[in-house]
Amino acid sequence: MTPPPVEARTGLAPWNRAELPAPPDTRGLRILGVVGPGAIVLGASIGSGEWLIGPSAVVKYGLSLLWVTLLAVFFQTVFNTELVRYTLYTGESVFTGFMRTRPNKHFWAGTYTVLYFLQNGWPGWAGATAGAIFFLAVGRAATGADARAVHFIGIGAYLMCVLVLLLGGRRIERTLEILNWMLVIGILSTLAVLCLAFAEPSRFGSAAAGFAGFDTFTGSFLFLPAGADWFLIGAFAAYSGCGGVTNITLSNWARDKGYGMGQVVGYIPTLVGHRVRLAHTGSVFEPDAMALERWRAWWRVVRADQWGIFFPGALLGMALPAILYTALIPRGTEIRGLAIASELARALSERAGPAMAVLLALVSVWILFKTQLDILEATVRSLTDMLWSANLPIRALHGGDVRRVYFGVMAVVVAWGVIAIGLSQPIVLLQVSANVAGFVLALGALHLRHVNTTLLPPELRPSRARQAVLVAMAGFYGFFVWLWLMGGLVPDPQRGFLFGILRRMGIG
Repeated sequence: MTPPPVEARTGLAPWNRAELPAPPDTRGLRILGVVGPGAIVLGASIGSGEWLIGPSAVVKYGLSLLWVTLLAVFFQTVFNTELVRYTLYTGESVFTGFMRTRPNKHFWAGTYTVLYFLQNGWPGWAGATAGAIFFLAVGRAATGADARAVHFIGIGAYLMCVLVLLLGGRRIERTLEILNWMLVIGILSTLAVLCLAFAEPSRFGSAAAGFAGFDTFTGSFLFLPAGADWFLIGAFAAYSGCGGVTNITLSNWARDKGYGMGQVVGYIPTLVGHRVRLAHTGSVFEPDAMALERWRAWWRVVRADQWGIFFPGALLGMALPAILYTALIPRGTEIRGLAIASELARALSERAGPAMAVLLALVSVWILFKTQLDILEATVRSLTDMLWSANLPIRALHGGDVRRVYFGVMAVVVAWGVIAIGLSQPIVLLQVSANVAGFVLALGALHLRHVNTTLLPPELRPSRARQAVLVAMAGFYGFFVWLWLMGGLVPDPQRGFLFGILRRMGIG
Protein backbone atom coordinates (compact mmCIF):
# COMPACT_ATOMS: atom_id res chain seq x y z
CA MET A 1 0.00 0.00 0.00
CA THR A 2 1.39 3.39 -1.00
CA PRO A 3 1.91 5.65 2.04
CA PRO A 4 0.16 9.04 1.94
CA PRO A 5 2.26 12.09 1.02
CA VAL A 6 4.00 13.77 3.95
CA GLU A 7 1.46 16.61 4.14
CA ALA A 8 -1.45 14.16 4.49
CA ARG A 9 -0.13 11.91 7.26
CA THR A 10 -2.17 13.56 10.02
CA GLY A 11 -5.55 13.22 8.35
CA LEU A 12 -5.78 16.33 6.15
CA ALA A 13 -6.30 16.17 2.39
CA PRO A 14 -3.12 16.24 0.27
CA TRP A 15 -2.20 19.39 -1.60
CA ASN A 16 -3.39 20.09 -5.11
CA ARG A 17 -0.95 21.18 -7.83
CA ALA A 18 -1.02 24.48 -9.68
CA GLU A 19 1.27 27.13 -11.12
CA LEU A 20 2.62 29.92 -8.92
CA PRO A 21 0.87 33.13 -10.06
CA ALA A 22 3.01 35.92 -11.40
CA PRO A 23 3.76 38.59 -8.78
CA PRO A 24 2.33 42.11 -9.20
CA ASP A 25 4.30 45.06 -10.43
CA THR A 26 6.08 46.57 -7.42
CA ARG A 27 8.07 49.33 -9.12
CA GLY A 28 8.02 52.73 -7.42
CA LEU A 29 4.86 53.61 -5.54
CA ARG A 30 3.08 50.54 -6.93
CA ILE A 31 4.51 48.64 -3.97
CA LEU A 32 2.01 50.46 -1.72
CA GLY A 33 -0.86 48.68 -3.45
CA VAL A 34 0.74 45.30 -2.85
CA VAL A 35 1.75 45.48 0.81
CA GLY A 36 -0.96 45.46 3.45
CA PRO A 37 -0.99 42.46 5.85
CA GLY A 38 1.92 44.09 7.69
CA ALA A 39 -0.26 47.15 8.30
CA ILE A 40 -2.96 44.95 9.86
CA VAL A 41 -0.61 43.35 12.41
CA LEU A 42 1.02 46.74 13.03
CA GLY A 43 -2.36 48.31 13.72
CA ALA A 44 -3.21 45.50 16.13
CA SER A 45 0.11 45.96 17.92
CA ILE A 46 -0.33 49.72 18.43
CA GLY A 47 -3.59 49.20 20.29
CA SER A 48 -2.41 46.57 22.76
CA GLY A 49 1.22 46.73 23.84
CA GLU A 50 2.03 50.16 22.54
CA TRP A 51 -0.97 52.09 23.82
CA LEU A 52 -1.76 50.28 27.08
CA ILE A 53 0.74 47.76 28.43
CA GLY A 54 3.83 49.56 27.13
CA PRO A 55 3.01 52.85 28.86
CA SER A 56 2.10 51.01 32.08
CA ALA A 57 5.55 49.40 32.10
CA VAL A 58 7.73 52.35 31.03
CA VAL A 59 5.99 54.84 33.32
CA LYS A 60 6.63 52.55 36.25
CA TYR A 61 10.14 51.32 35.39
CA GLY A 62 11.60 53.72 32.83
CA LEU A 63 12.46 53.86 29.14
CA SER A 64 15.37 51.41 29.50
CA LEU A 65 12.81 48.62 28.98
CA LEU A 66 12.70 49.53 25.29
CA TRP A 67 15.55 47.05 24.65
CA VAL A 68 12.89 44.38 25.10
CA THR A 69 10.85 46.01 22.33
CA LEU A 70 13.80 46.11 19.92
CA LEU A 71 14.52 42.40 20.32
CA ALA A 72 10.85 41.43 20.33
CA VAL A 73 10.07 43.33 17.13
CA PHE A 74 13.16 41.91 15.40
CA PHE A 75 12.17 38.35 16.33
CA GLN A 76 8.56 38.90 15.33
CA THR A 77 9.52 40.36 11.94
CA VAL A 78 11.56 37.27 11.08
CA PHE A 79 8.76 35.09 12.46
CA ASN A 80 6.19 36.93 10.35
CA THR A 81 8.15 36.44 7.14
CA GLU A 82 8.43 32.73 7.90
CA LEU A 83 4.67 32.54 8.43
CA VAL A 84 4.10 34.01 4.99
CA ARG A 85 6.75 31.70 3.48
CA TYR A 86 4.43 28.76 4.16
CA THR A 87 1.42 30.57 2.69
CA LEU A 88 3.31 31.64 -0.44
CA TYR A 89 4.03 27.98 -1.21
CA THR A 90 0.72 26.37 -0.21
CA GLY A 91 -2.00 29.03 -0.19
CA GLU A 92 -2.93 27.77 3.28
CA SER A 93 -2.85 29.55 6.60
CA VAL A 94 -0.01 28.29 8.77
CA PHE A 95 -2.56 26.93 11.26
CA THR A 96 -3.36 24.33 8.62
CA GLY A 97 0.38 23.72 8.31
CA PHE A 98 0.57 23.12 12.05
CA MET A 99 -2.29 20.62 11.71
CA ARG A 100 -0.23 18.74 9.10
CA THR A 101 2.36 17.80 11.74
CA ARG A 102 2.23 14.92 14.19
CA PRO A 103 0.56 13.70 16.30
CA ASN A 104 -2.55 14.59 14.26
CA LYS A 105 -4.76 17.41 13.00
CA HIS A 106 -7.18 17.21 15.96
CA PHE A 107 -4.42 17.64 18.56
CA TRP A 108 -3.06 20.82 17.01
CA ALA A 109 -6.48 22.24 16.12
CA GLY A 110 -7.54 21.78 19.75
CA THR A 111 -4.28 23.18 21.12
CA TYR A 112 -4.36 26.38 19.09
CA THR A 113 -8.10 26.83 19.66
CA VAL A 114 -7.53 26.76 23.43
CA LEU A 115 -4.60 29.16 23.10
CA TYR A 116 -6.71 31.50 20.97
CA PHE A 117 -9.39 31.70 23.64
CA LEU A 118 -6.83 32.06 26.45
CA GLN A 119 -5.13 34.94 24.64
CA ASN A 120 -7.88 36.68 22.69
CA GLY A 121 -11.03 35.55 24.46
CA TRP A 122 -10.75 38.50 26.87
CA PRO A 123 -12.09 41.64 25.14
CA GLY A 124 -9.98 43.96 27.26
CA TRP A 125 -9.54 46.37 24.33
CA ALA A 126 -13.30 47.00 24.23
CA GLY A 127 -13.22 47.51 27.99
CA ALA A 128 -10.37 50.00 27.68
CA THR A 129 -12.23 51.75 24.85
CA ALA A 130 -15.13 52.17 27.26
CA GLY A 131 -12.88 54.02 29.70
CA ALA A 132 -11.93 56.55 27.01
CA ILE A 133 -15.57 56.93 25.89
CA PHE A 134 -16.59 57.51 29.51
CA PHE A 135 -13.97 60.27 29.78
CA LEU A 136 -15.34 61.94 26.64
CA ALA A 137 -18.94 61.73 27.85
CA VAL A 138 -18.48 62.72 31.50
CA GLY A 139 -15.31 64.80 31.43
CA ARG A 140 -13.44 62.81 34.06
CA ALA A 141 -11.70 59.49 34.42
CA ALA A 142 -13.76 56.48 35.46
CA THR A 143 -13.50 55.20 39.03
CA GLY A 144 -14.60 52.00 40.71
CA ALA A 145 -18.05 53.48 41.26
CA ASP A 146 -18.44 53.79 37.48
CA ALA A 147 -17.60 50.17 36.73
CA ARG A 148 -21.15 49.20 35.73
CA ALA A 149 -21.46 52.04 33.23
CA VAL A 150 -18.03 51.30 31.77
CA HIS A 151 -18.97 47.63 31.50
CA PHE A 152 -22.06 48.35 29.37
CA ILE A 153 -20.17 50.84 27.20
CA GLY A 154 -17.56 48.15 26.61
CA ILE A 155 -20.21 45.66 25.51
CA GLY A 156 -21.57 48.24 23.09
CA ALA A 157 -18.10 48.83 21.61
CA TYR A 158 -17.58 45.07 21.26
CA LEU A 159 -20.86 44.61 19.42
CA MET A 160 -20.00 47.52 17.12
CA CYS A 161 -16.97 45.49 15.98
CA VAL A 162 -19.36 42.75 14.91
CA LEU A 163 -21.39 45.22 12.86
CA VAL A 164 -18.28 46.38 10.98
CA LEU A 165 -17.37 42.79 10.10
CA LEU A 166 -20.93 42.02 9.00
CA LEU A 167 -21.32 45.02 6.73
CA GLY A 168 -17.75 45.77 5.61
CA GLY A 169 -16.54 45.59 2.02
CA ARG A 170 -16.56 42.51 -0.19
CA ARG A 171 -13.29 41.12 1.21
CA ILE A 172 -12.84 41.26 5.01
CA GLU A 173 -9.04 41.42 4.76
CA ARG A 174 -9.28 44.50 2.53
CA THR A 175 -11.62 46.23 5.00
CA LEU A 176 -9.12 45.67 7.83
CA GLU A 177 -6.23 46.79 5.66
CA ILE A 178 -7.88 50.14 4.84
CA LEU A 179 -8.80 50.77 8.48
CA ASN A 180 -5.29 49.95 9.64
CA TRP A 181 -3.60 52.16 7.06
CA MET A 182 -5.77 55.00 8.36
CA LEU A 183 -4.82 54.18 11.94
CA VAL A 184 -1.09 53.72 11.38
CA ILE A 185 -0.61 56.91 9.35
CA GLY A 186 -2.97 59.05 11.42
CA ILE A 187 -1.93 57.87 14.88
CA LEU A 188 1.82 57.83 14.36
CA SER A 189 1.68 61.30 12.81
CA THR A 190 -0.43 62.64 15.68
CA LEU A 191 1.85 61.10 18.29
CA ALA A 192 4.95 62.49 16.60
CA VAL A 193 3.47 66.01 16.67
CA LEU A 194 2.43 65.67 20.32
CA CYS A 195 5.86 64.37 21.32
CA LEU A 196 7.55 67.32 19.62
CA ALA A 197 5.14 69.71 21.33
CA PHE A 198 5.12 68.34 24.90
CA ALA A 199 8.25 66.22 25.44
CA GLU A 200 11.60 67.84 26.12
CA PRO A 201 14.37 66.96 23.60
CA SER A 202 16.24 64.88 26.17
CA ARG A 203 13.29 62.50 26.31
CA PHE A 204 13.99 61.41 22.72
CA GLY A 205 17.59 60.68 23.67
CA SER A 206 16.39 58.66 26.65
CA ALA A 207 14.18 56.58 24.38
CA ALA A 208 17.06 55.97 21.95
CA ALA A 209 19.29 54.92 24.85
CA GLY A 210 16.48 52.74 26.18
CA PHE A 211 16.61 50.59 23.04
CA ALA A 212 20.10 49.61 24.24
CA GLY A 213 18.92 49.05 27.83
CA PHE A 214 20.52 52.25 29.18
CA ASP A 215 18.56 54.23 31.78
CA THR A 216 19.44 57.92 31.58
CA PHE A 217 17.53 58.52 34.85
CA THR A 218 20.04 56.45 36.85
CA GLY A 219 22.95 56.80 34.40
CA SER A 220 23.42 53.03 34.12
CA PHE A 221 22.33 50.02 32.14
CA LEU A 222 19.10 48.66 33.60
CA PHE A 223 17.83 45.68 31.65
CA LEU A 224 15.43 44.25 34.22
CA PRO A 225 14.41 46.38 37.23
CA ALA A 226 14.86 44.94 40.70
CA GLY A 227 11.64 43.76 42.32
CA ALA A 228 9.79 44.02 39.02
CA ASP A 229 6.20 42.95 38.54
CA TRP A 230 6.90 40.01 36.22
CA PHE A 231 3.24 39.78 35.25
CA LEU A 232 3.53 43.28 33.76
CA ILE A 233 7.05 42.78 32.33
CA GLY A 234 6.08 39.49 30.70
CA ALA A 235 3.07 41.17 29.13
CA PHE A 236 5.28 44.02 27.91
CA ALA A 237 7.68 41.57 26.23
CA ALA A 238 4.90 39.63 24.51
CA TYR A 239 2.98 42.69 23.29
CA SER A 240 6.02 44.61 22.08
CA GLY A 241 5.18 44.26 18.41
CA CYS A 242 1.99 42.30 17.93
CA GLY A 243 2.09 39.08 19.92
CA GLY A 244 1.05 35.45 19.89
CA VAL A 245 -1.81 34.09 17.86
CA THR A 246 -2.45 37.46 16.25
CA ASN A 247 1.00 37.29 14.66
CA ILE A 248 0.17 33.83 13.33
CA THR A 249 -3.05 35.13 11.75
CA LEU A 250 -0.82 37.16 9.43
CA SER A 251 -0.64 34.07 7.20
CA ASN A 252 -4.45 34.06 6.89
CA TRP A 253 -4.50 37.73 5.91
CA ALA A 254 -1.66 37.14 3.42
CA ARG A 255 -3.68 34.36 1.82
CA ASP A 256 -6.77 36.55 1.49
CA LYS A 257 -4.60 39.36 0.12
CA GLY A 258 -3.64 36.93 -2.66
CA TYR A 259 0.04 36.45 -1.85
CA GLY A 260 1.58 33.64 -3.87
CA MET A 261 -0.61 30.54 -4.02
CA GLY A 262 -3.22 32.43 -2.00
CA GLN A 263 -4.57 33.60 -5.37
CA VAL A 264 -5.44 29.99 -6.20
CA VAL A 265 -7.40 28.94 -3.08
CA GLY A 266 -9.92 31.79 -2.53
CA TYR A 267 -10.70 33.95 0.49
CA ILE A 268 -13.30 34.67 3.21
CA PRO A 269 -15.88 37.26 2.01
CA THR A 270 -18.18 39.38 4.16
CA LEU A 271 -21.76 38.31 4.81
CA VAL A 272 -23.21 40.84 2.37
CA GLY A 273 -20.73 39.99 -0.38
CA HIS A 274 -21.16 37.34 -2.99
CA ARG A 275 -20.23 33.74 -2.25
CA VAL A 276 -16.57 32.88 -2.85
CA ARG A 277 -15.20 29.36 -2.94
CA LEU A 278 -12.49 28.78 -0.32
CA ALA A 279 -10.56 25.57 -0.91
CA HIS A 280 -10.23 23.30 2.12
CA THR A 281 -6.72 22.30 1.11
CA GLY A 282 -3.84 24.20 -0.43
CA SER A 283 -2.24 24.11 -3.84
CA VAL A 284 1.51 23.95 -4.32
CA PHE A 285 3.80 24.43 -7.30
CA GLU A 286 6.83 22.71 -8.78
CA PRO A 287 9.93 24.78 -7.89
CA ASP A 288 11.34 24.95 -11.41
CA ALA A 289 13.39 27.86 -12.78
CA MET A 290 10.41 30.04 -13.74
CA ALA A 291 8.62 29.38 -10.42
CA LEU A 292 11.75 30.20 -8.41
CA GLU A 293 12.11 33.50 -10.26
CA ARG A 294 8.52 34.35 -9.37
CA TRP A 295 9.11 33.15 -5.81
CA ARG A 296 11.98 35.59 -5.37
CA ALA A 297 9.76 38.42 -6.59
CA TRP A 298 7.04 37.44 -4.13
CA TRP A 299 9.65 37.26 -1.38
CA ARG A 300 10.60 40.88 -2.11
CA VAL A 301 6.96 41.81 -1.50
CA VAL A 302 7.01 39.99 1.85
CA ARG A 303 10.23 41.74 2.89
CA ALA A 304 8.78 45.14 1.97
CA ASP A 305 5.60 44.38 3.92
CA GLN A 306 7.41 43.29 7.07
CA TRP A 307 10.77 45.09 7.16
CA GLY A 308 9.42 48.21 5.46
CA ILE A 309 6.13 48.57 7.35
CA PHE A 310 5.86 46.34 10.41
CA PHE A 311 9.41 46.61 11.80
CA PRO A 312 9.88 50.41 11.81
CA GLY A 313 6.20 51.01 12.56
CA ALA A 314 6.24 48.73 15.62
CA LEU A 315 9.35 50.44 17.01
CA LEU A 316 7.83 53.89 16.50
CA GLY A 317 4.50 52.65 17.82
CA MET A 318 6.08 51.75 21.14
CA ALA A 319 8.61 54.59 21.36
CA LEU A 320 6.27 57.53 20.67
CA PRO A 321 3.62 56.69 23.31
CA ALA A 322 6.44 55.86 25.76
CA ILE A 323 8.02 59.27 25.20
CA LEU A 324 4.69 61.07 25.58
CA TYR A 325 3.54 59.16 28.67
CA THR A 326 6.86 59.50 30.50
CA ALA A 327 7.00 63.21 29.65
CA LEU A 328 3.62 63.85 31.27
CA ILE A 329 3.25 61.24 34.03
CA PRO A 330 5.78 60.90 36.87
CA ARG A 331 8.03 57.84 36.89
CA GLY A 332 6.78 55.11 39.22
CA THR A 333 3.08 55.93 38.75
CA GLU A 334 0.72 52.94 38.60
CA ILE A 335 -1.71 53.31 35.68
CA ARG A 336 -3.69 50.09 35.54
CA GLY A 337 -7.27 50.81 36.54
CA LEU A 338 -10.44 51.56 34.61
CA ALA A 339 -9.01 54.94 33.61
CA ILE A 340 -5.86 53.66 31.91
CA ALA A 341 -7.03 54.67 28.43
CA SER A 342 -7.83 58.20 29.60
CA GLU A 343 -4.85 58.73 31.88
CA LEU A 344 -2.76 60.42 29.20
CA ALA A 345 -5.68 62.68 28.25
CA ARG A 346 -6.08 63.72 31.88
CA ALA A 347 -2.37 64.46 32.26
CA LEU A 348 -2.25 66.41 28.99
CA SER A 349 -5.28 68.50 29.95
CA GLU A 350 -3.27 69.89 32.87
CA ARG A 351 -0.64 71.12 30.41
CA ALA A 352 -2.66 72.13 27.36
CA GLY A 353 -6.28 72.47 28.40
CA PRO A 354 -9.44 70.39 27.88
CA ALA A 355 -9.44 70.58 24.08
CA MET A 356 -6.21 68.58 23.89
CA ALA A 357 -7.58 66.08 26.39
CA VAL A 358 -10.59 65.49 24.14
CA LEU A 359 -8.28 64.94 21.17
CA LEU A 360 -6.25 62.32 23.07
CA ALA A 361 -9.39 60.57 24.30
CA LEU A 362 -10.66 60.38 20.71
CA VAL A 363 -7.33 58.92 19.63
CA SER A 364 -7.61 56.32 22.39
CA VAL A 365 -11.13 55.38 21.33
CA TRP A 366 -10.09 54.89 17.71
CA ILE A 367 -6.91 52.92 18.52
CA LEU A 368 -8.54 50.59 21.02
CA PHE A 369 -11.77 50.04 19.10
CA LYS A 370 -9.89 49.24 15.92
CA THR A 371 -7.57 46.88 17.80
CA GLN A 372 -10.53 45.03 19.28
CA LEU A 373 -11.91 44.74 15.76
CA ASP A 374 -8.62 43.21 14.53
CA ILE A 375 -8.40 40.83 17.48
CA LEU A 376 -11.99 39.64 17.11
CA GLU A 377 -11.60 39.12 13.37
CA ALA A 378 -8.29 37.29 13.79
CA THR A 379 -9.83 34.91 16.32
CA VAL A 380 -12.90 34.13 14.24
CA ARG A 381 -10.86 33.82 11.02
CA SER A 382 -8.33 31.39 12.46
CA LEU A 383 -10.89 29.16 14.17
CA THR A 384 -12.89 29.12 10.93
CA ASP A 385 -9.83 28.12 8.90
CA MET A 386 -9.03 25.25 11.26
CA LEU A 387 -12.61 23.97 11.15
CA TRP A 388 -12.79 24.39 7.39
CA SER A 389 -9.57 22.48 6.73
CA ALA A 390 -10.12 19.69 9.24
CA ASN A 391 -13.81 18.88 9.13
CA LEU A 392 -15.60 17.57 6.06
CA PRO A 393 -19.04 17.36 7.80
CA ILE A 394 -18.89 21.08 8.63
CA ARG A 395 -18.11 21.97 5.02
CA ALA A 396 -20.92 19.72 3.79
CA LEU A 397 -23.41 20.98 6.38
CA HIS A 398 -22.90 24.57 5.26
CA GLY A 399 -23.06 23.78 1.57
CA GLY A 400 -19.47 24.76 0.93
CA ASP A 401 -20.14 28.38 1.95
CA VAL A 402 -17.37 29.44 4.33
CA ARG A 403 -19.31 32.55 5.36
CA ARG A 404 -21.79 30.42 7.32
CA VAL A 405 -18.99 28.84 9.32
CA TYR A 406 -17.22 32.18 9.82
CA PHE A 407 -20.27 34.00 11.20
CA GLY A 408 -21.36 30.97 13.22
CA VAL A 409 -17.96 30.94 14.94
CA MET A 410 -18.28 34.69 15.44
CA ALA A 411 -21.57 34.23 17.30
CA VAL A 412 -19.90 31.83 19.76
CA VAL A 413 -16.84 34.04 20.27
CA VAL A 414 -18.94 37.17 20.81
CA ALA A 415 -21.28 35.43 23.27
CA TRP A 416 -18.27 34.43 25.37
CA GLY A 417 -16.72 37.88 25.03
CA VAL A 418 -19.81 39.61 26.40
CA ILE A 419 -19.45 37.46 29.52
CA ALA A 420 -15.66 37.77 29.79
CA ILE A 421 -15.55 41.55 29.49
CA GLY A 422 -16.95 41.89 33.01
CA LEU A 423 -14.61 39.41 34.71
CA SER A 424 -11.87 41.90 35.57
CA GLN A 425 -10.47 45.34 34.79
CA PRO A 426 -9.32 45.76 31.15
CA ILE A 427 -5.60 46.02 31.92
CA VAL A 428 -5.70 42.77 33.93
CA LEU A 429 -7.44 40.99 31.06
CA LEU A 430 -4.83 42.35 28.66
CA GLN A 431 -1.95 41.24 30.88
CA VAL A 432 -3.37 37.71 30.99
CA SER A 433 -3.76 37.85 27.21
CA ALA A 434 -0.22 39.12 26.67
CA ASN A 435 1.47 36.56 28.88
CA VAL A 436 -0.35 33.76 27.07
CA ALA A 437 0.90 35.39 23.86
CA GLY A 438 4.47 34.97 25.10
CA PHE A 439 3.93 31.23 25.46
CA VAL A 440 2.34 31.08 22.00
CA LEU A 441 5.34 32.85 20.43
CA ALA A 442 7.78 30.43 22.10
CA LEU A 443 5.79 27.41 20.93
CA GLY A 444 4.96 28.88 17.52
CA ALA A 445 8.57 29.72 16.66
CA LEU A 446 9.66 26.12 17.13
CA HIS A 447 6.57 24.70 15.45
CA LEU A 448 6.98 27.01 12.45
CA ARG A 449 10.62 26.01 12.04
CA HIS A 450 9.55 22.36 11.98
CA VAL A 451 6.81 23.02 9.41
CA ASN A 452 9.01 25.05 7.05
CA THR A 453 11.92 22.59 7.19
CA THR A 454 9.86 19.42 6.70
CA LEU A 455 6.86 20.28 4.52
CA LEU A 456 8.45 22.74 2.09
CA PRO A 457 10.78 21.60 -0.71
CA PRO A 458 14.52 22.15 -0.03
CA GLU A 459 14.72 25.06 -2.49
CA LEU A 460 12.17 27.06 -0.47
CA ARG A 461 13.18 26.26 3.09
CA PRO A 462 14.59 28.92 5.47
CA SER A 463 18.34 29.27 5.82
CA ARG A 464 20.16 27.95 8.88
CA ALA A 465 20.55 31.54 10.11
CA ARG A 466 16.79 32.13 9.97
CA GLN A 467 16.19 28.82 11.72
CA ALA A 468 18.60 29.90 14.46
CA VAL A 469 16.65 33.16 14.91
CA LEU A 470 13.44 31.16 15.43
CA VAL A 471 15.13 29.02 18.08
CA ALA A 472 16.51 32.14 19.79
CA MET A 473 13.04 33.67 19.66
CA ALA A 474 11.61 30.65 21.50
CA GLY A 475 14.29 31.09 24.18
CA PHE A 476 13.62 34.84 24.48
CA TYR A 477 9.89 34.44 25.06
CA GLY A 478 10.36 31.30 27.12
CA PHE A 479 12.55 33.33 29.47
CA PHE A 480 9.82 35.88 30.12
CA VAL A 481 7.17 33.17 30.47
CA TRP A 482 9.35 31.57 33.14
CA LEU A 483 9.70 34.88 35.02
CA TRP A 484 5.92 35.38 34.89
CA LEU A 485 5.00 31.87 36.00
CA MET A 486 7.73 31.47 38.63
CA GLY A 487 8.00 35.04 39.93
CA GLY A 488 11.67 35.50 39.01
CA LEU A 489 14.75 33.60 37.91
CA VAL A 490 14.54 31.72 41.20
CA PRO A 491 10.99 30.46 41.81
CA ASP A 492 9.18 32.69 44.31
CA PRO A 493 5.94 31.17 45.67
CA GLN A 494 4.72 34.59 46.78
CA ARG A 495 5.06 36.27 43.36
CA GLY A 496 4.85 33.55 40.73
CA PHE A 497 1.60 33.41 38.75
CA LEU A 498 1.66 29.60 38.69
CA PHE A 499 1.94 29.40 42.47
CA GLY A 500 -1.03 31.75 42.82
CA ILE A 501 -3.14 29.53 40.59
CA LEU A 502 -2.15 26.46 42.62
CA ARG A 503 -3.12 28.23 45.86
CA ARG A 504 -6.53 29.08 44.44
CA MET A 505 -6.96 25.41 43.57
CA GLY A 506 -6.07 24.45 47.14
CA ILE A 507 -2.74 22.92 46.13
CA GLY A 508 0.38 23.94 47.99
